[in-house]
Amino acid sequence: MNNPSAGHDTGMPAYPDTLIACVQTHPVMGDVAANLARSTALIEEAAARGAKLVVLPELANTGYMFASRDEAHALAEPVPTGPSSQAWIALAQRLGIFLVAGITERDGDKLYNAAIVAGPRGYLGTYRKLHLWGDENLFFEAGNLGLPVFDTEIGKLAVAICYDGWFPEVFRLQAMQGADIVAVPTNWVPMPGQTPDGPAMAHSLAIAAAHSNGLTIACADRVGVERGQPFVGRSLIAGSQGWVVAGPASHDQEEILIAAVNLKKARHGRQLNAFNHVLRDRRGDVYDPMLGSGYPRLAR
Repeated sequence: MNNPSAGHDTGMPAYPDTLIACVQTHPVMGDVAANLARSTALIEEAAARGAKLVVLPELANTGYMFASRDEAHALAEPVPTGPSSQAWIALAQRLGIFLVAGITERDGDKLYNAAIVAGPRGYLGTYRKLHLWGDENLFFEAGNLGLPVFDTEIGKLAVAICYDGWFPEVFRLQAMQGADIVAVPTNWVPMPGQTPDGPAMAHSLAIAAAHSNGLTIACADRVGVERGQPFVGRSLIAGSQGWVVAGPASHDQEEILIAAVNLKKARHGRQLNAFNHVLRDRRGDVYDPMLGSGYPRLAR
């Protein structure tokens, strides 16, 4: 029997909804074992609720406010061979999910604010934050792995971390490489002029990027105050047409946000009307569609 939701587009397979989850946590600075245990419990809960992609916050295994480079170096781990990576990879395999988790990475003497990407068949890759914020510049190297896009059963998956979201080029290049979903581990801090109950600048940026690129953007933030630094929480999932499909979460509680994503509808939704498509309408005669990156152009 034909799937009624396929409508007249019988030439395309019908894609079921996929549930994606953002896990908002409250890490304990420096307590990797406790942070792993808590993240494991919340990931298991998200998977039990049907999530096939789970996103954790930035630096979810260590906390964020390092007192010194020595402390950061002592807490950092190699990826994917370190204990945090191995625990998360095994969890993704056991639960049959895809997992994106912020991690403090050590590669030789260099440190990176990174995210590990794992799936049902194990380790998929690493993303390293391109744009460092504040004192991160004292501890981390800027990312050197570019903007990889991972092919998965739930669609093409990309990653950005926190301040990366302030740069529209990041989302554009991911979308032009064919990304469907961008997982954003983040540790949002209040921006100048931002009030506790007012709009969050990060929300506006994620919503705008989702709409202008036809991407689902899943932002998993943390909560709490760490060594005097407050974090805003309010994790959010913006659907591929820019509308909020889950959240914002609270500003001070651990939570799991879950939203349904339909790959077929999302890709078709980039066609705004009979004339306009958010990616194909780009003026390649005026500017380089791939921004000089050299990445392959695979946008749909």
